[in-house]
Amino acid sequence: MPVKPRTLPPAARALFAVLLVACPALVAGCAVRVPPVPRITMTPASGAASVAPEAGLVVRAEGGRLTSVLAFAGRDPVPGAFDPARTVWRSSWTLRPGTQYVVNAVATGAQGVTAQVAGRFRTLTPRREVAVASVVPYDGETVGVGMPIIVTFTRPVEDRAAVERALEVRGPAEGAWHWASSTQVVYRPRKWWPAGVDVRFTAHLAGVRAAPGTYGAADRSVAFTVGRAMISTVDTRAHQMVVRQDGRVAQRMPISAGMATTREYTTTSGIHLTMDKGNPVRMVSPGRRKGDPGYYDKLIDYAVRISNSGEYVHALDNLWAQGRANVSHGCVNVHPDQARWFYEHALRGDPVVVTGTTRALEWNNGWGYWQLSWPRWLAGSALPHAVAGTPSAAS
Repeated sequence: MPVKPRTLPPAARALFAVLLVACPALVAGCAVRVPPVPRITMTPASGAASVAPEAGLVVRAEGGRLTSVLAFAGRDPVPGAFDPARTVWRSSWTLRPGTQYVVNAVATGAQGVTAQVAGRFRTLTPRREVAVASVVPYDGETVGVGMPIIVTFTRPVEDRAAVERALEVRGPAEGAWHWASSTQVVYRPRKWWPAGVDVRFTAHLAGVRAAPGTYGAADRSVAFTVGRAMISTVDTRAHQMVVRQDGRVAQRMPISAGMATTREYTTTSGIHLTMDKGNPVRMVSPGRRKGDPGYYDKLIDYAVRISNSGEYVHALDNLWAQGRANVSHGCVNVHPDQARWFYEHALRGDPVVVTGTTRALEWNNGWGYWQLSWPRWLAGSALPHAVAGTPSAAS
């Protein structure tokens, strides 16, 4: 007896047609293709202990793109950045010593498949630590256009390049670092700072290997503002000092400079910076005792220091010499009223350019850093590229 074929319901026929289109080999069996899951790795690995901080933290994704990386040093977030393909994330700076880190990362692959990892590790506790002992200028200070950034460390730095890479200057001027000694490094712009700008310095020192077994203990940050451009020129032969503010003459002062009978009584020629001031300042003759010829011990009013060899711009009531003769012990003295004006208007880092004497200002006498040409200044950097400033950041 012939068997009558059975007819599938309409819904079943439609489903069968979809399956045939999606899987032509349905009769032979269709293999379902599952999208691969991205693979996430982190360096240091989760669970690692006594990790060297200088390598930083790196998170990588294979078979996908990183969509999120959150890292914390204790409770503090760790700054970092993705590469253009978003397959690698790196911490911006070295890691903090003796600290536990927690990392969470998410990656997305083909067809939206995601993967997530969480890990933790701990950095080593160093045998010795180095820290920033002091920074000039002070946080919040308003300074002159010639102001350097002077960073002094608590220990000698052997790996100067590693430390210098961790020093960031954000400001609208090209500049560079110059090592004055194993414990001090100085930043100077190539030209004067623009008037009225804000500058931020940060030493990302935590975790930097400064010497064998010696790591940076903590970061340090200072922000300051550059004030008006006040630049003074002192012509010791004409016995005149001219003070300009933002290019305009603010004061013309008759002066008397060093008598030049000895080296210490000779005013130094060169680009000085105002360093500090006092009213009064006690001044004692160098290398002389009471009763010796040329000995003096005086309190001087409205004194603004411009070097470490005892030079000041200060008040003195010897009007007979000012504008006519150089009779001082090396300082630049002016009429008391004008000295008071200069004292009240001077900011640390204001340039004072002296000309006309036989003694040159040494680059390391006070803040005589502008005495060095730009190539000579760059030669004092530990980095081959040396230039550390851009319109947005210097590092």
